[in-house]
Amino acid sequence: MSKKTRNQGIVVFVIVYIIIVICDLICSSNEAYSDLRNITKPSILGSLITFFLVHRKGLGISIFGLMILALLFSLAGDILLLFVAQSQLFFIAGLVMFLLAHVMYILVFLKKHNKHKKNRIFLILTVAYGVGLFYLLYPWLGDMLIPVIVYMIVILLMSNASYLREKRVSQMSFFMVFIGSLFFMISDSILAFNMFYQPLLMSNVWIMTTYATAQLLIVCGVLRQKNQIF
Repeated sequence: MSKKTRNQGIVVFVIVYIIIVICDLICSSNEAYSDLRNITKPSILGSLITFFLVHRKGLGISIFGLMILALLFSLAGDILLLFVAQSQLFFIAGLVMFLLAHVMYILVFLKKHNKHKKNRIFLILTVAYGVGLFYLLYPWLGDMLIPVIVYMIVILLMSNASYLREKRVSQMSFFMVFIGSLFFMISDSILAFNMFYQPLLMSNVWIMTTYATAQLLIVCGVLRQKNQIF
């Protein structure tokens, strides 16, 4: 397959991916189509997993395995969160799945860890952000206090791990993964704010848009490590 053909295929996938995300946003925003979310929401990660499998050539076996686990845990989390209205246990189970997904991403990013990269400023900024968000949410967390603390620590570590890839991968790969990790932080922050502090207008749109963008950027960025695609 030529580079031009691969690039055309990637463009087609991104268009299809955007269409799937838009369909999910419509279904999540309209009660009449809410049942279709059982199809549209899992299709987001399902399509991304398929894309990753098609373009995985050149990735080391360990990175490939960790990425697949991260994507599968994310898919499981998406499915479990569809049933939150039935029981809080589904939320906790979904939280665990995404926690595991973030751990897998951390391990993937650390495979390309630049040992000479200093991240004190970024670490301070992310810790300050996490502390500020936690301070805001703390009075409302109740029994979810410990799970939320653990989850926040892990996602901050994930973002910092992505930052440490600089100059160990191509610049495009670094920026894709790094920006993707920031979108993941934003998505989870909106979700936490909406659930524990105050409901937000069109929260589902902001959560899913940032989440879908995060996953797409991370996957494309990791694939770009060896210049397999575009």
